[in-house]
Amino acid sequence: MPKPDYYEVLGISRNASKDEISSAYRKLAMKYHPDRNPSDTEAVEQFKLCAAAYEILSNDEKRAIYNQYGHEGLDASGGGTQFRDVSDVYATFGDFFGDIWGLFSGGGRGGHGHHPTRGNDVRCNVTIDLHEAARGVSKEINFRRHERCSTCNGTGSKPGTKPERCSYCGGHGQITQSTGFFSIQSTCPKCRGQGVVITNPCQDCRGSGLIPQLIKREIKIPAGVDNGTRLRLQGEGEKSPEGGLSGDCYIYITVKQHPLFQRDGEHLVCKVPIGYAQAALGAEIDVPTLDGMEKMKIPSGTQNNDVITMPGRGMPIPHRSIAGDLYIQVYIEVPRRLRPEHEELLRKLAELEGEHVLPERKNFFSKLGEFVSEFFADKSDKNVETKAPRKDDNEYTKKRKNKK
Repeated sequence: MPKPDYYEVLGISRNASKDEISSAYRKLAMKYHPDRNPSDTEAVEQFKLCAAAYEILSNDEKRAIYNQYGHEGLDASGGGTQFRDVSDVYATFGDFFGDIWGLFSGGGRGGHGHHPTRGNDVRCNVTIDLHEAARGVSKEINFRRHERCSTCNGTGSKPGTKPERCSYCGGHGQITQSTGFFSIQSTCPKCRGQGVVITNPCQDCRGSGLIPQLIKREIKIPAGVDNGTRLRLQGEGEKSPEGGLSGDCYIYITVKQHPLFQRDGEHLVCKVPIGYAQAALGAEIDVPTLDGMEKMKIPSGTQNNDVITMPGRGMPIPHRSIAGDLYIQVYIEVPRRLRPEHEELLRKLAELEGEHVLPERKNFFSKLGEFVSEFFADKSDKNVETKAPRKDDNEYTKKRKNKK
């Protein structure tokens, strides 16, 4: 069956503000509250549906995903919420309504204003490679959480015994202190809000009612995830010691570096070497992609570090049917050793372009000797010439003598 539209569930427009969303949910929650509709299963389902709609639309990130991709986007991102029973709603939104719950049930879910605390979340790390990130993959994950003790069936008490009612709060879980016109209500420090005290704890769980266990689950990692992506398994975290909503399991994805591709969001960058002739004349070469080797044309006159784009050859974009681009950054590779015919051709090319290149190594020192001989011969010829005295020097000498 198609899932209902959350905006229609709350009776609001798609551009409703947060205040309008909260106000609509408050009215509907009071209307369908189970204490106002005893034995009405349809009202209970509507109560849970309104809570699910509010949980999504009151969260900016989840609302943006829902607006763009609908329920499928929420399921893929792990952001969807389904309340199994009314206690899940109490545990999640008890603080939102404050004392309103007490108006219906005489002080809350247990009759004393205490709502069971939610279980803790757990974390799990998964490492995948770039190809798995691009295609999506199923992985088995292992994590630890506390499960109900089978010895005491989660009661925390030794088999054959039962918890006793807390004598400090009378089993209410809370104590009330009056000061003049004011009364302050707080959690009972002895039973910690449970209303009961375990006098004979179970030896296996030591009175907690929970024991650690290794959990294995199969998860599907969607295509296009990036390093640091977080997935959520709802309800797979720690159990609530008070019977409330379970925590969640958060999976953190690590994508290993690839030897050829460097990732930039949904795009990939790959550096490919080419020869001088290929850069100057243009060529068609094979380049790596995530799907294998493909042909790519290099235009003539390509310069070092030029980038050629291959559209749609990058990483897929989550929840969309398109992918990023692959950027091929070419660099001109100069050979370290040349064959004689290659060297001859390059020297001819240098002459045509008027470029000065280094002489051949085998003739370098002989040419250097000729250069030195010509240099010193030229110096000797210049030293033979006599230097005529300057007139200024003679006139200066005569003036010096006249002064004396």
